[in-house]
Amino acid sequence: MTDPISDLLTRIRNATRAGHSKVDVSYSKIKAEIVRLLREEGYINNYKVTGEGYHRTIRIYLKYSQSSEPVIQNLQRISKPGRRVYVGVDEIPRPLNGLGICILSTSQGILTGKEARRKRVGGELLCIVY
Repeated sequence: MTDPISDLLTRIRNATRAGHSKVDVSYSKIKAEIVRLLREEGYINNYKVTGEGYHRTIRIYLKYSQSSEPVIQNLQRISKPGRRVYVGVDEIPRPLNGLGICILSTSQGILTGKEARRKRVGGELLCIVY
């Protein structure tokens, strides 16, 4: 696997399209931070880290609306291993005029676009979620 973040996003996208209630992904610190942000922003119900050592996994509990539509309509990877995309604080996108979120890797950790603007830091634009 050359791009673990793309793998995380693809697993979530496939599970929501299939209507699954949960999905398991292998653990890494950056994946755990992205999932934590998705929970804080209300795109997933919850997550739980299971296992020990190298066998840790993140179990993500997906969120659906009352009409069984997935809350996550689109997950888009922006910066890729072959083409990194960096943005300054004034260039951070506002997906759907602020209804969606973008997730950045900054010098102060993994942040949403809103947090990055508040802290006045730019960084690598990892993905857009809405």
